Amino acid sequence: MGNIKIRNILGKDIENVVDIQISGWQTAYKGIISDKYLNSLNKDELILKRKNDYQQDGYIVAEINDEIVGFCRYVDSNSYTSNMEEIDCEITALYVKPNFKYKGIGTKMFLYVVKEFKRKKKTKMIIWCLKDNEPSKKFYTKMGGEIIGEKIALIGDENYTEVGFLYNI
Repeated sequence: MGNIKIRNILGKDIENVVDIQISGWQTAYKGIISDKYLNSLNKDELILKRKNDYQQDGYIVAEINDEIVGFCRYVDSNSYTSNMEEIDCEITALYVKPNFKYKGIGTKMFLYVVKEFKRKKKTKMIIWCLKDNEPSKKFYTKMGGEIIGEKIALIGDENYTEVGFLYNI
């Protein structure tokens, strides 16, 4: 395996990012989110959505030998976390291709984002994770997060519980 390179997303990366998102959901959330929803993920719709938001700050990809193997989105606000004013930044998505997991890619993207937040003088970061997603919960705990709350997320037409991991950065 080559070196992991982290860089800002480009328009040409969107299709690969969407492929990672779909395969990530279909593997990580199998048995957690309804099969009906997972099977309904529409690549063309997701590409359109990503084209609308990829130019925003806080969107990176991980590459190995010119292959995109992961992506991460983050915001330097708490716009996705209500009633927690002390939180000033958030990772909103962190995905690694299923066959590239456990190779340090997620860790490298996570640490890249923390460094960016520190540079911007942010102090408290949150990541929301499905409560039943044990592998991701282990990762977020390993990275130093502490569960501070729960919220309900509507995915498709069903409600799921998410837990929020807080990081002092």
